[in-house]
Amino acid sequence: MLALLFCAATAVYSQTKLLRFPDISGDRVVFTYGGDLWTAPATGGSAIRLTSHPGMEVFGKFSPDGKWIAFTGQYDGDEQVYVIPAMGGVPRQLTFYPAKGPLTPRWGWDNQVYGWSNDGKRIIFKSQRDSWALPIARLYWVSVDGGPAEPLPMPEAGSGDFSPDSTQIVYSPQSRDFRPEKRYEGGQANALYIFDLKTYATKRITEGPRATRDPIWIGDTIYFNSDRDGHFNLYAYDIPTGKTAQITNNKVWDVRWPSSDNEGRIVYELNGELQVLDAKSRHSNAISIDVPDEGLSRRPGRISAANQIESVGLSPKGERALFVARGDIFTAPIEKGPTRNLTHSSGAHDKWASWSPDGTRIAFISDPSGEEELYIVAQDGLKPSEQITRGGSAMRYQPEWAPDGKRIAFSDKDGKLYVVTLADRAMVEIADSPHTQIRDYVWSPRGNFLAFSYPPSENGNSAIFIWSAAGGKLRRVTDDMFNANSPAWDPQGNYLYFLSDREFAPQISQIEFNYATNRTSYIYAMALRKDVKHPFPPESDEVTVTKPDEAPKPKGTPPGEEPKPPVKDINKEIKEPAKEATPETEKPGDKTPVTAPSEARPDAAPKPPATVGIDFDGISSRVARVPVGADNYGGLSAKTGHLLYATGPAFYYGRQGDRPAVLKIFSFKDRKETTLAEDIRGYVLSDDGSKVLVAQGPSYNLYDATPVGDKTRKPVSTAGLFVDRVPAEEWNQIFNEVWRRYRDWFYVPNMHGYDWVALREQYKPLLQYVAHRSDLNYVISEMISELTIQHAYIEGGDFQIPPRPRVGLPGARFELDKQSGRYRISKIFEGENEEDIYRSPLREIGVNVNVGDYVLAIDGEELKGSDDPYRLLRNKADNPVSLTVNKTASFDGARVVSYRPITDESNLIYLDWVNQNRRKVDQATGGRVGYIHIPDMGAAGIREFIKWYYPQIRKEGLVVDVRANGGGNVSRMLIERLRRKLLGINYSRTDDSGNTYPDAVFIGPMVALLDQNSASDGDIFPYMFREAGLGPLIGKRSWGGVVGIQSRGPLIDGGAIFVPGSGLANKNGEWVIEGHGVDPDIEVDNDPKSEIAGRDPQLERGIAEVMARLKTPVKLPPKPPGPVKTIR
Repeated sequence: MLALLFCAATAVYSQTKLLRFPDISGDRVVFTYGGDLWTAPATGGSAIRLTSHPGMEVFGKFSPDGKWIAFTGQYDGDEQVYVIPAMGGVPRQLTFYPAKGPLTPRWGWDNQVYGWSNDGKRIIFKSQRDSWALPIARLYWVSVDGGPAEPLPMPEAGSGDFSPDSTQIVYSPQSRDFRPEKRYEGGQANALYIFDLKTYATKRITEGPRATRDPIWIGDTIYFNSDRDGHFNLYAYDIPTGKTAQITNNKVWDVRWPSSDNEGRIVYELNGELQVLDAKSRHSNAISIDVPDEGLSRRPGRISAANQIESVGLSPKGERALFVARGDIFTAPIEKGPTRNLTHSSGAHDKWASWSPDGTRIAFISDPSGEEELYIVAQDGLKPSEQITRGGSAMRYQPEWAPDGKRIAFSDKDGKLYVVTLADRAMVEIADSPHTQIRDYVWSPRGNFLAFSYPPSENGNSAIFIWSAAGGKLRRVTDDMFNANSPAWDPQGNYLYFLSDREFAPQISQIEFNYATNRTSYIYAMALRKDVKHPFPPESDEVTVTKPDEAPKPKGTPPGEEPKPPVKDINKEIKEPAKEATPETEKPGDKTPVTAPSEARPDAAPKPPATVGIDFDGISSRVARVPVGADNYGGLSAKTGHLLYATGPAFYYGRQGDRPAVLKIFSFKDRKETTLAEDIRGYVLSDDGSKVLVAQGPSYNLYDATPVGDKTRKPVSTAGLFVDRVPAEEWNQIFNEVWRRYRDWFYVPNMHGYDWVALREQYKPLLQYVAHRSDLNYVISEMISELTIQHAYIEGGDFQIPPRPRVGLPGARFELDKQSGRYRISKIFEGENEEDIYRSPLREIGVNVNVGDYVLAIDGEELKGSDDPYRLLRNKADNPVSLTVNKTASFDGARVVSYRPITDESNLIYLDWVNQNRRKVDQATGGRVGYIHIPDMGAAGIREFIKWYYPQIRKEGLVVDVRANGGGNVSRMLIERLRRKLLGINYSRTDDSGNTYPDAVFIGPMVALLDQNSASDGDIFPYMFREAGLGPLIGKRSWGGVVGIQSRGPLIDGGAIFVPGSGLANKNGEWVIEGHGVDPDIEVDNDPKSEIAGRDPQLERGIAEVMARLKTPVKLPPKPPGPVKTIR
């Protein structure tokens, strides 16, 4: 009976999901789960772990005989190719050139393993080692025994699979398999080609407009993955007939990462599970796999939040600091006592904390309800948080307490500003900004007014507004012809201080006669009533006359300062305002001292703040400038007798500013400013004005808020900021917050017609299977990519990746001389050693190394042909590296040279390519035509434009190359310069060539080169180049992603999400470029055979088009003869 019961039992396996990057061989499958490699029976069952390293191990691929698995792993911090026995064992590293990265999820993995050669001797992988742009990669192979990696002949390749006889390869030139872009139809959509490895002949086998990827060659059939029907499904291309048939027909989920045994089975991911397709029957079976993972990445634990501080605050009198870190609210002592976690909310993202004026409570924004709401928690943390608002439906910002602690103001992403009364929870909308959010709201000293700024009109300038709590009336108090912001109330109730951009004396460029504004802001004081004195009356030294009966000065009066009269004496000097101009106040009859700020007494005993009374009639004209120079001001605050503010450097694109950000304090008494703290990231002033907490470099320091406060620095420790992290709760919160941010910030509210709520519900069940932060990024990426939009990115998060090795690169290439078994230097990048970014180590003065020299040893360790030179260079970037070199493969007569290494050769690869192009243009045109390449529309791109455009301004023609331009935001600056029209010429006596009016006009013909990797603002540039009538576009259709993005703040674990928030329309009000790209006027493909031969057909056509237009050259007219003005 017992035996019968035992035999009747059957194995039942619970299905684990999010099994990724599978492969199949014989009776086993390999896949990645939770960042590690696992194998399981191909028919289903329980999985066995192969790797357990903290880094990621991905893309496991069986060798043809099934005995080995090659994969990409992060064992030493970067991504390299490894091989491991199929049943487990010690991984062996095969590649050592430093990987690009860590790359964001949309770029996938450098050194990504794709498979094996058919004879099982080499491993195929994708690498960016010889690329300067992330979209450009190449396939390489490396011996399973180690040694140098060698490129396959295709100049660009993102994936591939060999034919059964190894004479051909089916591949995609594009490297974009991780892009979160479903139903994408832009110029970068993957296409598949058959490439002959002997003749270099190429045949395209798939047509657009959508992606065709993941090629698999089995017999006479090439299988591939495509979303041409709306979802990714498998298709089969029959080589003899050229016909294509759809194999799978999934209508909800996408086929992901198909891989085969190259015999007849294809394994792929669908809805997080694995399916196996039989190629003959074309039938798929789901296989149920249970992964007995110990769940280390899901394990709750206490971790430090000190490196994830989002915002800071200060108790009313500065005794404790307030931190928002990793989604929790903390208070920390300045010197003594415990750090308190007040919220312990692993599943909620607490933010924007603010201490109540009486010090008993802290208000903050959080989302445990699923929406961001206002909460309050006791400052001692002894009571749970209390939810104040309900019904939220948008991202919310900083709560600001009224001074009496009875009301709180906060704003939201829709530009609305609210005030909630705590007693009855009544919430009132007091302002609605039509163009942007309101973020700088501040209460008056008694809480009867709220001041803030926003742009009321379409000119973009913000104006200061004041809302009255008594009547609910909103008034604008500054002119929107001048940008004004950052209001701050005088504690005595006489002035409202603010910043305004009113200094327009510009900087003048040294390259061309043009301007840029900098340090445009002044600080202003607005008198709130007509009877208020000028804050800075004329100063005059007068004689002090002592009367015979004058009482002696009290002891302790500072030299030169009058003794301070009692408060009642000051009040006696108040002038009653005229009845017809009674200012609006909190209570009738309240009076306010009518004194200049310099008469305030910062050292007097604290007293209740004065009631603010305001005469709104003529208020905008009652403004005086604080006597400090124009600067880049921010963060204005006021305390009795002083102003605090930050000054920042001019913004430079691509280099540090000319000075650090500084916190300054201005004294009304002596009208001087002093520096309180340097190298700041922000600051907060205590409510009583006595202390200031400064984010300074990586640290936080407390200072006395006085002109001599710089000597009082007290470091504030963040060592006690710990959270009790529950990863599953965090991941659920992150998923929901990302969903809300897309709901709130997506550039069109219709979400491209998709049911955004339904998509959340479709993907949410996968959260229970998330075993690693990379799994969460994958689930979120899949969800947001359903919107069929480019720029939908998620990145970062809590990864436990080892530090990346710093490899001491020489700016050269090594080549194995198979005859001698030694390495030689095959190429040295010339670089431009006068520029640090283009420094070529082996071309520096005194480094005597030449192309063709043998490298026999590195730092004294012999370099053999069976080794990889980059293994010997790992972790040697921080010190000079010595090479033993010789003109022969012998140590006899060898010399030792030393070089200063670099860690990234991308800039040298880029410069080498650009210089080749410039030489081609120069040689083909006899020097008549110029060439500029713009690598992106950011710091590097504008730098290269300035560097190369002006020296070529008098060339007869110009080729502007934006191929592989990575985007940015400066295309409008470049188009503005290229489209300038000649209006006149200035001549001097010694200059017959003249200077154009306006400056730097290029008068000759131009063309622009673009390709499928011209992206984002690199899409916009060629579009606007054509709109401006500058010349034809030559090349291939561009990427097609022009809806700009913003992050909107960190996620709870430090990750980031980017929401496409601003789309581009043409002058007729029609959406353009997004999802399609920019079509060239003249389409030219750089086919592999031409590129292998050293040709560039796109550049060649660009040269030809310019030269055709130069048959009738455009030149400046000659200098006219001198006019004769004698009397006739």
